[in-house]
Amino acid sequence: MYFPRLRDLREDKDKTQVEIAELLSMNRSVYRRYENGTREVPVWAVIALAQYYGVTTDYLLGVKTPKR
Repeated sequence: MYFPRLRDLREDKDKTQVEIAELLSMNRSVYRRYENGTREVPVWAVIALAQYYGVTTDYLLGVKTPKR
């Protein structure tokens, strides 16, 4: 699954893939695959990234809430 917000949030913070990969204690190539959508992002990484960026996991995953 592809999450374009991963790249957008990273670039908004002026961070490199290497810096985010280090934050998650992984190799850059693994994180790059998350951004490209060629590898599933594990739940623990989604939570860690949402906390780091100060957003909800729903926002990070692109979940739209229904209008009330």
